[in-house]
Amino acid sequence: MFRPVLSVVALTAGMAAAAATLAAPLRADVMGNAFLSALTNAGVPYSEPATTTALGESVCPLLFQPGSSFDLIAAKMAEQSGLTQEAAGVFTLIAIGTYCPAVLAPLVSNRVPA
Repeated sequence: MFRPVLSVVALTAGMAAAAATLAAPLRADVMGNAFLSALTNAGVPYSEPATTTALGESVCPLLFQPGSSFDLIAAKMAEQSGLTQEAAGVFTLIAIGTYCPAVLAPLVSNRVPA
């Protein structure tokens, strides 16, 4: 009598564990794909998707370091990626918009919607 119930519970627990394990990589893939797509649409070149997304993901923690500024981060992105300063600025903006958009909200909150 309890055996079918235990089987269902075990199956449900296994499925939940599998879903939890896959959720983070799936979200990362979606965010990475969105980031790479935005770079492509903006005309920012890249050669290695995995390295490019890792570099993009590194932008948000840099924003919160003492003494950090957009210009310093963009310069670091240019140095690490080989992009021009202008392309690195676009790269940095896209990384912020993709991986930590809440940082942009205070900067655009008083703007008139388009």
